[in-house]
Amino acid sequence: MDDDGRGAGPRPEGDDAPHGPRPAGPLPYEGVWRFTAPTVDASVPQARHAVRDLLLRQGVPVSRDLAQTLLLIVSELVTNAVKHAAVLSPTLAVEVAVGAGWMRVSVEDGHPYRPTALEADHGQTGGRGLLLVREVTREAGGTCDVEHTAAGGKVVWAALPLTPARTP
Repeated sequence: MDDDGRGAGPRPEGDDAPHGPRPAGPLPYEGVWRFTAPTVDASVPQARHAVRDLLLRQGVPVSRDLAQTLLLIVSELVTNAVKHAAVLSPTLAVEVAVGAGWMRVSVEDGHPYRPTALEADHGQTGGRGLLLVREVTREAGGTCDVEHTAAGGKVVWAALPLTPARTP
């Protein structure tokens, strides 16, 4: 992967904003922000607060429910990196990308193992973080995936529309 962990996930193309053509130039809240943190427990709430503050500071037009979904995803992905990648990856990177009608969050670490979403086992108290991420992302009308990085690690990402998902 050549794009610093951003992966091949959904990105805006042309005039795909939900309410008609885009104005010339980027909207005030559009951009890509990336930060690194040590792969330790304290990074979970720090990452969640950093993403929440970023959304507020940039004025991203996100509903309260969608913001909570995004923060849950960040918490789960950073927790997974801390629990499963710290041995081989002393740091992790969190990236938030926001376009006219979408946002994408990714967590990258240096561990080569590509996780899969485990099915619910009611006898266990953990191990279902990626399943939770997949389900809340799908419910919000988004998509998520895991990809390898050029450096041999992985990036787990979720992309969500800024507009609410249509229910059938």
